[in-house]
Amino acid sequence: MARAASGLRFLPRPRADKAQAKDADQQERRPLPLPLRLLATLCAFVFMVAFAVVLARLTLNPSPASEALTHTNLHPGRSLKAYLDQPALRDAVKQVGGNILLGVPFGVLVPVVAPRTRGLLRVLLLTAVVMLLVEFAQGALVTGRAFDIDDVILNSSGALIGYLLLGRRMSRAVHARKARRTRT
Repeated sequence: MARAASGLRFLPRPRADKAQAKDADQQERRPLPLPLRLLATLCAFVFMVAFAVVLARLTLNPSPASEALTHTNLHPGRSLKAYLDQPALRDAVKQVGGNILLGVPFGVLVPVVAPRTRGLLRVLLLTAVVMLLVEFAQGALVTGRAFDIDDVILNSSGALIGYLLLGRRMSRAVHARKARRTRT
């Protein structure tokens, strides 16, 4: 009552009509022009192949010198604790940061290359499966390497970061979103 007496009035905001709302919604969902979409998808594919080569070189190279130091880790957190207990912080940062960085390209490139994998859970699941396969290959086939579940967790965390920071936006720019049906 005091506000009404002072001359201030609260009026309801005008609502935009349905046609304006629909136009704004369609503009929001509009992807890049076709030539740019094709170029972006091709570039993402090339980067994904290059990333796969780098990933294979980093993770599947034998290391006979460290064979005695490697051990399989099936307990989440065990390797992380070992990294953080090391006296040299630099080694821990290299291990943890390197594994996170290995996952970031998945979160950025996978939704662009394969639009059906868009979505946080799909990107995380695909990254976890690929990284599990890499870890299995390391443990079974490569001398001086072992399976480590913490690496899979850190790689998947990196994919999550990449998806949230850039992958979701890039995917939306390259691929059209399906229009939702609204009830009238």
